[in-house]
Amino acid sequence: MSLRKRMSMLVIVDSCIVLFSIYIGYFLLHPIDNPFTDTFLLISSLTIFLAHHGFAMYYGLYRKVWEYASVRELVSIFKAVTLSIIAVAIIQFIVKGDILYRALSITWMLHILLIGGSRLSWRVFRDTYISGEKFTNKKKRTLIIGAGSAGTMIARQLLRNSEATLKPVAFLDDDSTKKGLEIFNIRVLGGIDIIADAVKDLDIELIIIAIPSLDKQTSAMLMQKCLDTGIHTQIMPLIEDLLTGKVSVNEIRDVKIEDLLGREEVELDLETISTKLTNKKILITGAGGSIGSEICRQVARFDPKQLLLLGHGENSIYTIDMELRKKVSSNTEIIPIIADIQDRNRIFDIVSEYKPDVIYHAAAHKHVPLMEYNPMEAVKNNIFGTKNVAEAADMFGIGYFVMISTDKAVNPPNVMGATKRFAEMIVQNLAKKSETKFAAVRFGNVLGSRGSVVPLFKKQIMAGGPVTITDERMTRYFMTIPEASRLVIQAGTLASGGEVFVLDMGEPVKIVDLANNLIRLSGYSKGEIEVKETGIRPGEKLYEELMNENERQSEVVFPKIYIGKATPITGNELDYLLEKIPTLSTSAVKDILVGVANQKNVEVEQKLVRM
Repeated sequence: MSLRKRMSMLVIVDSCIVLFSIYIGYFLLHPIDNPFTDTFLLISSLTIFLAHHGFAMYYGLYRKVWEYASVRELVSIFKAVTLSIIAVAIIQFIVKGDILYRALSITWMLHILLIGGSRLSWRVFRDTYISGEKFTNKKKRTLIIGAGSAGTMIARQLLRNSEATLKPVAFLDDDSTKKGLEIFNIRVLGGIDIIADAVKDLDIELIIIAIPSLDKQTSAMLMQKCLDTGIHTQIMPLIEDLLTGKVSVNEIRDVKIEDLLGREEVELDLETISTKLTNKKILITGAGGSIGSEICRQVARFDPKQLLLLGHGENSIYTIDMELRKKVSSNTEIIPIIADIQDRNRIFDIVSEYKPDVIYHAAAHKHVPLMEYNPMEAVKNNIFGTKNVAEAADMFGIGYFVMISTDKAVNPPNVMGATKRFAEMIVQNLAKKSETKFAAVRFGNVLGSRGSVVPLFKKQIMAGGPVTITDERMTRYFMTIPEASRLVIQAGTLASGGEVFVLDMGEPVKIVDLANNLIRLSGYSKGEIEVKETGIRPGEKLYEELMNENERQSEVVFPKIYIGKATPITGNELDYLLEKIPTLSTSAVKDILVGVANQKNVEVEQKLVRM
């Protein structure tokens, strides 16, 4: 129905209600044979007719969508009707010197009831019949956790939407004053401690968490409790985003694995970061990788003068190049560079030509079992590749060099971790004599990075299983790619030379729990997808560490950023080892790398003497 037709219909309905109300109110107190000949009544009728339509237009009663009426709309009706009656009272006093209070009181009550009733009756009709309420048995029975403004907004939206496939059947809320109350005829059963019972008793098919104000840790615990019921769980956006129109109620999303980490976002020191990055030349190695590409995205927010994207794979560099060109300001020049960090001359030429202000070194081989089979490739890329980039930074006076390290560099039993510890020591030794501020940033696994367990588990789940884990006891530290990248950038601003920064990764996560949660998040219940144990692979540890006992110190230099007291071997020893390693056999390389990385220098010296 067009706006004009709709307004015309409402004007006609209101006109009938207004005239009916005043004539009935007058007739009940002053019964006469023909009230239409009473001049005083005709003047009052004309006044209320004109006054009502005037105030109705002023308060927008003809433009409101009454099928979504709320208390606010009823308040508008109250104001329009009350002011109309006051206008009539004023005219009566002017014309007759008297006001018919009782007649106007009856008129006011009838006016309110009939105007409000005519509006709300359409909403009742729509909710009952048009919205298909009688077919709600076909909809998913939904439990809403949170009976506050967010939860009631969701319930109301679902009840009104004729195309909604969900039927809210109950609320849960820890506010004891709400227990037993009903919201839109939906009862608040109790607190979140009865989630499992409510799911079972009410045959719940979907849970929606509608408490956007919860802190991350509490929210993660609540999500885990919901997932443990085996029921599909979703969460709603922030209430502020809903109210400001950034997102709609319909954008309720599934719980993601990163939601279960329970990690609060860190507020970065944007001013300090801006001074280091804005209008500066920034080089990122490994720019096409998971961490490198996210560092590119984060750096791009600070409007650097040049963003140099260096990587070995042309497809990955092409992808991040095309993505950033759509996002960066016109002040930023993006330069994609295809190069291998093992090519020393090429790296020196690049650093010499562009002279970046900051280098983020993210290029590395990181797959533990693969590097066990290919130790010399790990050596060439992780050790000599890092050496090339770091020494180029030193030679050409680059301001800051930040290397991305790993928790696997702590007490490493494997080649990958040992080569990353070697790379840290190269950076630490250069920092002792260089004007460049060198630093390494060490953190654990990032969710969703290429080669990590999460993408592997998702593929296995999509294939119907089994999901393979190496050992049920295995734990790992996890954080999201954006958080890791932001903290890397922040740590870079704190570097004074030679630090090994360690990011606070929170509590370690059992890999078997991660697998089971991903299965539930994919819509499968316990037992539908098998979790199979395959045994620890070459080079793997049951438990990762971020610092060994000798490196630990309590000082926090920034929220979630520590400085580890990692002690390198001397520069002469390092140079000797780097010269010797390429001449050794594969098995000897493994022994030397792991020995040095674990600071078993006496054993290493004895082995080198025998070689």
